[in-house]
Amino acid sequence: RSCNPPVGNLATGRTPVTLTTCGQNSTELYCFYPDQNLLHQVSHGCGQPRCTKCNANQPDNSHLPADMTDDFFANPISWWQSAQGIHREEIRLDFETEFYLTHVIAVFKSPRPAAMVLERSQDYGQTWRPYKYFSVNCTATFGLQDDLIEEGSMCTSRYSDVVPCTRGEVIYRALSPANKIEDPYSPEAQDLLKLTSLRLLLLKRQECPCHGSRLVEKPQRFAHYAIYDLIIRGSCFCNGHAEESLGSVVFLREPGSCVGVVHGKCVCRHNTAGDHCEKCAPLYNDQPWKPGDGKTGAPNECRKCRCHNHADSCHFDLSVWLASGKRSGGVCDNCKHNTEGHRCQRCKPGYYRDRGKPMSSTEVCKPCACQPMGSANATFSRSWRCHPKTGFCYCKPGVAGPNCDRCLMGYWGFGENGCRPCDCARDCDQHTGNCFNGYDNEPFFNIPIGGRIPDLVQTPTNESEEEWKWNDHEQGFSALRHPEKCVCKEKVLGSVTDFCQMKYAYVIKARILSAHDKGTHAEVVVKVKKVLKSGKVKIARSNRSIYPESWTNRGCTCPILNPGTDYLIAGQEDSRTSKLLVNMNSLVKPWKAYLGKQVSDILRTGCK
Repeated sequence: RSCNPPVGNLATGRTPVTLTTCGQNSTELYCFYPDQNLLHQVSHGCGQPRCTKCNANQPDNSHLPADMTDDFFANPISWWQSAQGIHREEIRLDFETEFYLTHVIAVFKSPRPAAMVLERSQDYGQTWRPYKYFSVNCTATFGLQDDLIEEGSMCTSRYSDVVPCTRGEVIYRALSPANKIEDPYSPEAQDLLKLTSLRLLLLKRQECPCHGSRLVEKPQRFAHYAIYDLIIRGSCFCNGHAEESLGSVVFLREPGSCVGVVHGKCVCRHNTAGDHCEKCAPLYNDQPWKPGDGKTGAPNECRKCRCHNHADSCHFDLSVWLASGKRSGGVCDNCKHNTEGHRCQRCKPGYYRDRGKPMSSTEVCKPCACQPMGSANATFSRSWRCHPKTGFCYCKPGVAGPNCDRCLMGYWGFGENGCRPCDCARDCDQHTGNCFNGYDNEPFFNIPIGGRIPDLVQTPTNESEEEWKWNDHEQGFSALRHPEKCVCKEKVLGSVTDFCQMKYAYVIKARILSAHDKGTHAEVVVKVKKVLKSGKVKIARSNRSIYPESWTNRGCTCPILNPGTDYLIAGQEDSRTSKLLVNMNSLVKPWKAYLGKQVSDILRTGCK
């Protein structure tokens, strides 16, 4: 819920500033009529006046501005008094920060002024605006209608009577029937209630009408302003996010006493910060700051940014907020632990994510470990030494392994320029280039590849066809799209004799759905549309996997297999594992009707 700090006397512990004080330069004599005479016997005269001296430097004879704001219960007869003979006096109280005002009470020892103005500043005294005008005649003095006649007027005669001649009160209420505020934290409420300074302008004195009394003393000795108490009720300004305030300054009226001081620094709740809870705490800027709603009670708490424990602060970004549909606008600051991104959600260049640790771990990003000789200098992102999700390095042509430290199957001669293709039907010795023979006798090497660079995660066995789909932003590498990245030496359809000599185990028409890294081996998922030839491995017109054995760079299958394209594929099989194999000696061509007919004719008549 929204919070409201308690109301107290803002004047307590703070000293007003006045233009004059009696006895500032030297001792001066002043006169007054005793309070009891004025309060009870005005109709019968003011009685005998009393005269005494005032000296600002003598504690027993001083009447300083601080006497207006002392404890009026402990010191009921202390007061401030102006110099003699002045008409215009100013009483100003400056606060160290912003406060909310509820009402002001001034208790006069002298007769109340015939004209005065109560003003407030919201910019520490740079500019002033009136709260209320007070006058015995509003129209004659200020050109305003009296609020006793016109409700809501800025002027009133209610507190300007000369009677009572002492202890007369002047009261101002910030919230009145004319100033109705539904939400105390709305801009309208702040404009009315918030202040940094308060000022009373005393513009015209008036004398007490002491009927039947003879002025024995000099009249100027009665010509002064005097105020017993100045009470300014209000609270710390906390935007609905705090119920108490904490001061950085302790005001001591007496040794060991600081009772009743209203401080201006809020003890913020709702994940807010600042002296007035006017902003969100450093790590809680995921949505715009708002004040508490005093009308509905909604707290409007600040929401924590999702930085995965890799940042100490975040800031609100309007463009991110709008792009998210106004759901999240936090951008993490100075991501730690080798992370980066709006939410510190990815590893920095040169690091990759350790899938065995939670994203919030301080060790979630590990440094890349690429073999310098086998690693490619130029990748699709020059700052990435390895893939940030898998840690796989970007290899030179013909080079394999997560760290680019060996030749791919079908390649040999690891060196500065990568590896060279084997001049064989299948694989060759990686050091000498000598060919290996036979398909059923040689083991199948489970080396992960893919048409895209996937995550190294185990995929459930009950995957649907939808999970195999290839998203537009995950197309990955192919020699067709990135010829500078993928270089393949592919088989061409030559003579009938050449085709038949390859002794292909299967020939199919298939559409490529996707390439996927299963963690221990790679599979290219195809949809078989037509079976022109099959061997020991049974082939149905349905989705199935084929297994490429050769590639030039991680993410580059050779022969080229582009997702979403129909191909004529002729290759060997591994009858022991029932796998259809694709390698550099396979025939892989984009499907054309004439090409399919040509191969069908060769299979039917040419190869006997």
